[in-house]
Amino acid sequence: MNPGTPARAPLPGARPAGARDEAEVARQVREMFSRIAPRYDFLNHLLSLELDRVWRRRVARRFRHILDRGDARVLDLCCGTGDLMLALERAGQAAIFGSDFAHSMLVRAAEKLRRSNRGVAATPCAEADALRLPFADQSFDLVTVAFGFRNVANYDRGLGEMRRVLRRGGEVGILEFSEPRRGWVGALYRLYFTKVVPWVGGAISGSAAAYSYLPSSVARFPLPEELSAMISRAGFEDIRFELWTLGSVALHTARRS
Repeated sequence: MNPGTPARAPLPGARPAGARDEAEVARQVREMFSRIAPRYDFLNHLLSLELDRVWRRRVARRFRHILDRGDARVLDLCCGTGDLMLALERAGQAAIFGSDFAHSMLVRAAEKLRRSNRGVAATPCAEADALRLPFADQSFDLVTVAFGFRNVANYDRGLGEMRRVLRRGGEVGILEFSEPRRGWVGALYRLYFTKVVPWVGGAISGSAAAYSYLPSSVARFPLPEELSAMISRAGFEDIRFELWTLGSVALHTARRS
């Protein structure tokens, strides 16, 4: 571990400061994202130097073999303001659904979908907890989540729900931040993520706590190899991950057995 980074611990899921159980985690995370919703998209693009758009398009390209199928059903979990939903829509013909438990995020997603050139205003979004999805077993061919799985209160249960709603042979894609571990890249990343991001994000969003939580949550999130092991234990196979942008983000893919 590098000096000055938060200590990693084998946590079962997200743990904002002061949260004592899963119900409190869910409440704090929901409130946090509701507060920052008005400036969420702007800050995502600014703080990632517009790379978040690139990452989402790459996820969509990775699953073109499913998205090109007109009969395929796709769930974007923790969909936030809908950016990945739009990328998935534009990449193929599959029916796209979204789910998030922050109402303010979903309001913005709906507006964004209405304004899209693809005319996807009817794309359904469900206001729901990722640990208790309101979908029947084996409903989807693909489940994606971009930068939201890290905030789930229980990672194993979240993976279990993803597997439950996937059809046999269906696939999952989890895009999350990852910490570069070595050398000057890791040092520069930690400086940016622990100093610049909280300062800029807090100043613009008005919620310093939300953008202080971000680097600490990434530091405590399972390493790519650890997340792969968790995905395997949840009953998935053909598990792979790839690191992008000098190791600052990771895409995990797997198939439901």
